Amino acid sequence: MIARLSGILAEMTADGAVIDVAGVGYQVHCSGRTLDALGPMGGEVLILTELQVREDAWTLFGFGSATERESFRALTSVQGVGGKVALAILSVLSPDELARAVSEEDKAMIGRASGVGPKLAARIANELQGKLGVVGLVGGAPAPRAGAAADALSALANLGFKPAEASAAVNAAQDELGADAGLDALVRLALRKAAK
Repeated sequence: MIARLSGILAEMTADGAVIDVAGVGYQVHCSGRTLDALGPMGGEVLILTELQVREDAWTLFGFGSATERESFRALTSVQGVGGKVALAILSVLSPDELARAVSEEDKAMIGRASGVGPKLAARIANELQGKLGVVGLVGGAPAPRAGAAADALSALANLGFKPAEASAAVNAAQDELGADAGLDALVRLALRKAAK
């Protein structure tokens, strides 16, 4: 799996970019928000990615933050939401706004995205209740910090922990270990704290 790319921004299109990594150009589909944040052509970029493998294609999606990638993963878990629709939603709603819309069951806000009709917006609001990790808006612990903490949060989420539980455990582990804690130590301690 390709988890991130670091290289030169070689091209930009309406729905993506080409990142040159050591002479190999990776086509990455991105939300409008991520594209706006990439910076100038020819500049260095670091982008988090999600690789979707289908029978007929391998598609790489890019994100400016771990929160945006987690929101994308949650969205694509909903029946009828593919990668392109998920990016359309994340182009009009930040992860915070999406979490708020889902928690308040605001189908009209979700339906603002291109390709999202009323039935699909209702399904998204229903199926993602309690699954989005922007916990500052939905009543949980504060969101974890960037870097190793973001990777630790992703690891716990992949192990099946709910976003609020994972966030609280990672925050507690980082508070105990300090800001310079390595990923391995952070994940080990966060797992112990989450198991309590």
